[in-house]
Amino acid sequence: MLTREDLIRNPALLSDKARGALCGLAVGDSFGDAARKPEYQRDYGITTDFHLGESWSTDDTEFALMVAETIIEAGGDFTAEDVERMWRRHVVVQDELKRGGVSEMDAAANLRRGMHAPESGMFGTHTFSDGAAMRCGPIGIYCAGQPEKAMELCRIDAEISHCRDGVWGAQMVAVAVALAMVDAPFAEIFDAALACAPEGSWMRARLQDAYDIVDGANGDFADAWMPLHDRLFCSYRAATPEAIAEAFGCLRLMHGNFKSGMLLAANFGRDADTIGAVVGCILGARYGASAIPPHWLEHTRYPTGTCLQFTKGIDLFEKAERLAELVRG
Repeated sequence: MLTREDLIRNPALLSDKARGALCGLAVGDSFGDAARKPEYQRDYGITTDFHLGESWSTDDTEFALMVAETIIEAGGDFTAEDVERMWRRHVVVQDELKRGGVSEMDAAANLRRGMHAPESGMFGTHTFSDGAAMRCGPIGIYCAGQPEKAMELCRIDAEISHCRDGVWGAQMVAVAVALAMVDAPFAEIFDAALACAPEGSWMRARLQDAYDIVDGANGDFADAWMPLHDRLFCSYRAATPEAIAEAFGCLRLMHGNFKSGMLLAANFGRDADTIGAVVGCILGARYGASAIPPHWLEHTRYPTGTCLQFTKGIDLFEKAERLAELVRG
């Protein structure tokens, strides 16, 4: 296992991991969104590559870029005021969030009403959605080797649009990325994620279920696959206790390399773009961009602004390097 100081002393490794995490998120986002489409399932059954040069991004990548921009603009540690300023600049001004999550639309409406965090995240119909978890990867990059700091900054970001399970699930992802950045053993990553949610919470119970299913199947894909779908199912597929528990279940099943873990997660179904984005971010942080097929990186390098218009054409490589620079101090 590395330390944060080890990363700082090895700028090439730090840059590779920062790029791997941010680009891995984008790869998983696009891959999962493609794999769950009926035409892909009809034509391929299992999706193993991007098709015919198509390129697009969803709210997962684009909200993550807004979090990255918040960190960069603040010069590192950010405040609730910094988060709200970014939301008012890029989210509230859009009359319609195409392909955006309900939690984000509720939060934008609450901000227009004059609310601030945490009320803007508490007073909504889907405060437990995975919308904060999908976007918090950049916090883990910035907080490499500092899981406690990742938890706190993630709370600050998540509370503008989420509360309780929605915040705890996001903290699980940020902590996992922060630890993966320093090559923590996966057993430590899984334990740290579980510790983010309090005893008796829906989020903790479902994550423990995911772990139990995979461990009970001795890591066997065939024995764990359908139980992960059936036991974690709820009526709203973007609920954090379902989607993020499924993401960590996929990660527990397959984490030996980026490509295998990504293909498993992206083909899970349900909220597959978020499941893919979460797994891609964690595995990208662990193995770096050098472990991701180059054409996957180029395919997703420039978001299309499908949800947040300001993200169209942003260079993910450049944003990852800016985050790496902040880690170097």
